[in-house]
Amino acid sequence: MKNSLLNLYHRDATKKVLSSLISILVGLFVGIIVVIIVGLTKNTISASGIWDGVRLIFIGILSTGRNAAGQLTWGYNAQSLGNMFFRATPLIMTGLSVAVAYKTGLFNIGAPGQYLMGTLASLMIALGIPSSQVPAGIIWVLAFLGGCLAGAAWGAIPGALKAFLNINEVLASIMTNWLAANIVTWAFDASSFKNTVENTKAGYIFKTTYNGVATPKLGLDKLFPGSQINAGILLAIAIAIAMYILLNKTTLGYELKACGSNRHAARYAGINDKRNIVLSMAIAGSLAGGGAALYWLSGNTEFYWSTYQSLPAAGFNGIPVALLAVSNPIGVIFTATFMAMLDIVGQQLTGYTAYNEYITDVIISVIVYLSAFSLVIRMWLNGKQKSGAANANAEPPKPDVKPEKGGETA
Repeated sequence: MKNSLLNLYHRDATKKVLSSLISILVGLFVGIIVVIIVGLTKNTISASGIWDGVRLIFIGILSTGRNAAGQLTWGYNAQSLGNMFFRATPLIMTGLSVAVAYKTGLFNIGAPGQYLMGTLASLMIALGIPSSQVPAGIIWVLAFLGGCLAGAAWGAIPGALKAFLNINEVLASIMTNWLAANIVTWAFDASSFKNTVENTKAGYIFKTTYNGVATPKLGLDKLFPGSQINAGILLAIAIAIAMYILLNKTTLGYELKACGSNRHAARYAGINDKRNIVLSMAIAGSLAGGGAALYWLSGNTEFYWSTYQSLPAAGFNGIPVALLAVSNPIGVIFTATFMAMLDIVGQQLTGYTAYNEYITDVIISVIVYLSAFSLVIRMWLNGKQKSGAANANAEPPKPDVKPEKGGETA
């Protein structure tokens, strides 16, 4: 039993998981320290308020609010859990976008722009095809595929610049991000999809339910009543599994990773490196665009079309999701869910205590910072392993034998 546990610990995959867990734990403890410091320096926060903040950071997803006596209550919170999975859906997709590109040797920082182009295509199709003439289910499928294709086309641009002109994909992706922001703003500004019915709205696009198009629930609303959850989370998980199979069990995945490891060696081996670089970024872009489609096609969200001033956080948040998962598509499912949970916890800190949600931003920042140094953590774990093995293999010290009294001879 002991040997099997040691063998499990010595595996590289175990080291990767441990490095991510260490990053998460350190981030949570830093969050606790921030909660304590803020609580001690603000007169409006009592000792019980500090304790509430600490508990919310760790198990806030299970908080059901405050009772009549003002005490936090705990239990199964179907609404919070359902909203967590709903928020995790686009994060899984953008995390996969970054992870798949990184597995093939590319850093896709263009996920925000690809996400925006997926938003544009999916909403235009979902709202532009009248459901009175085409079944809503077919419109949904067309809108989702349109979002994926738009993201793929936008991701292929920095891929082509990298493959044929050797332009760094990071620089090209940053440029395409801001191009997408302005194109989306112009397109929706010129469209007739702006929500002018509700006078309190300004610069919002109609929900897709205005055209009768929405992602089906498939019974998940019964498990998580009162939440925004829908079948998009199931589709995102299925896509993550498909990406794992593609990268690890297919010839195409092998070729993509070979080009990422060394494109010149891959070319020498007969692999078309230029095609695979473009294809890799196109796949990454389709995942980000698909994430946008799943989010906006839910039917319960509204898109703010004036995006030229900022880029969507969901695109950038895919980077820490992929880093924490060590670019493993299956791991992305769990890290995206964890990030979504922190988002919910931040809202609970604001709603149930005198703290605000920015404390969770501190936690995420620390986790991201440490996950970027995951290789250093793995080297530290390997160092401990080597030192332990060296001590185990070292010869035992020889006993210091002293002659007994009277044992000497003349």
